[in-house]
Amino acid sequence: MNNLWQLQEAKSKFSEVVDHALTHGVQIVTRRGKKTVVVMPFNEYERLTKRSGSLAKFLLDSPLAGSEMSIERDQSLPRKTNIEP
Repeated sequence: MNNLWQLQEAKSKFSEVVDHALTHGVQIVTRRGKKTVVVMPFNEYERLTKRSGSLAKFLLDSPLAGSEMSIERDQSLPRKTNIEP
């Protein structure tokens, strides 16, 4: 089953596009031949956008956590810039 829909066709058959998304997975809508948007089941959208934790947890779970990696700030003066009013 083809999952590509031209915008005009998707507009006129939106219920069908939604039904196909629910039964066959993601449906892609094109505009002027370019893939533009997708229609997908809401539970799939939730799965893809679900946050799995905080940034702090992500960094603590990093393979580099606990390593002896040293990151030092560059203390040199900033470069000169020419900003004209």
